[in-house]
Amino acid sequence: MTRDSRPLPTDAELEILRVLWTRGPSTVRQVFEDLQTAKPVGYTTVLKFMQIMADKGLLRRNEDQRTHVYESVAPQESTQRQLVGDLLDRAFGGSASQLVMQALSARKASRAELDHIRELLDMYQEKHK
Repeated sequence: MTRDSRPLPTDAELEILRVLWTRGPSTVRQVFEDLQTAKPVGYTTVLKFMQIMADKGLLRRNEDQRTHVYESVAPQESTQRQLVGDLLDRAFGGSASQLVMQALSARKASRAELDHIRELLDMYQEKHK
């Protein structure tokens, strides 16, 4: 468990969460159909994953209708923050600058992305004065 006591989602669980963050509350069939566009996956596999995710507290299941509707418990930003925090602690010893440098060296950032990062850093600095 991490600091905020939610379990970290696995890679497969993140794929399901991405669909739910984009679509909003959805049935297993809807999630399955979205996942199918990227790679073959079985309906029962998606169903089982979503049931496990609900048991873990990653998803909320609405059982009011015959077809259950699932939604993410946490917003995308919160889950991303949790994952980055875990990576920051485990791989970079808590050093945000090392994390940023490795992220920038792993993939080439466009000029526009670098400008946006500078703006975000300036805003962050202003906010935390």
